[in-house]
Amino acid sequence: MTRTTKRMSVFLLAPLILVAMATAQTQHQGLTVSVQGYPGDAPVVELQGRSYVEIQELARITNGSLSFEKDRIILTAPDCDVSKTASDDAAKPGFSRSFMRAAIEAMASIREWGGMLMITVQNGYPVGNTIAGNTIMAYQGRAADKVALASSEASTDSDYHGLELLRNEFNNVQAWADSYVKARSAMSAANLTISENALKDDQDVQKLVHCGQFLAQMFAGGTFQDDAACR
Repeated sequence: MTRTTKRMSVFLLAPLILVAMATAQTQHQGLTVSVQGYPGDAPVVELQGRSYVEIQELARITNGSLSFEKDRIILTAPDCDVSKTASDDAAKPGFSRSFMRAAIEAMASIREWGGMLMITVQNGYPVGNTIAGNTIMAYQGRAADKVALASSEASTDSDYHGLELLRNEFNNVQAWADSYVKARSAMSAANLTISENALKDDQDVQKLVHCGQFLAQMFAGGTFQDDAACR
């Protein structure tokens, strides 16, 4: 794993560098400073109510190194970068918290969109530039935005696997919606309003329903699983 370092820039003001913000008014004997996460400490000198420590001592206790650039000293301490924590989180199993929350919201929007489309089909409402058609488009747009948000939150392997299934469900609902609108425009979808079992007998619809239920449970559970219905 690549290890990066955090650079701490310090202005060269005096042989001693300010590291503590205490403004004690009395002289303390044997006062030291330590850096959390590193062993050892360094002696502190108090002067006119301010506390100072030698920069070389800070470098020593942090196993760091000093470099000089014009009017400043740069203390470079290892293992101080948040990128290491981020990479460790990416290797952990399960969904990241931010992605899981976004994916749950996206799945809820997709199911609302699909549910509105099924109501439209069952009642034989006209689509296109109509109230029903505009309503479907609004739900579709909201679902697309939620999927895009989930995509931006993905950071772990599990997140990306889950995102693939989420996108599949969105695309499959989109394909079914497009096919219905096309069929409705050609008046070949009238049979959907005749049989009460029309949607139950539609394998594509039942696949969408099954995948939606599966994904909702999976994202809530926080662990990636696979299901053929979402492929």
